[in-house]
Amino acid sequence: MIGVMVFAIGVLTLARCVDACLNAESAKVWDERARVALENRMAEIEAGAIDFDAGNSTSSSGEKLTGMFEGIKLQTVRTPLHLQDDNKKELIGLFQIQLEALWDQGSTSQSKTLTFYVYQQTR
Repeated sequence: MIGVMVFAIGVLTLARCVDACLNAESAKVWDERARVALENRMAEIEAGAIDFDAGNSTSSSGEKLTGMFEGIKLQTVRTPLHLQDDNKKELIGLFQIQLEALWDQGSTSQSKTLTFYVYQQTR
């Protein structure tokens, strides 16, 4: 009887360990998808494939991704930087871009953020 009880406790403990491993693997997969989605969007913005308004105000946009990124919402915040060179001349066309990938994993919300800078020449 005691042997069966010890065996049952061992099986339950093993089941919890397997569940934790599956949850960790799922978190790793979602994190990797979000990282790739952020890298892809950054490359699109840097290459000029995504045109954004070069005005002087902060702008924000969001979209739900499809395909292999299904379930991830990507938010983009573009903020113009007002910097001056040594001659006090304002540098126009420099922006801070903040990308945030949001997704739900189980009962919790997860996010990953990427911030970078882009120079867009004014025409």
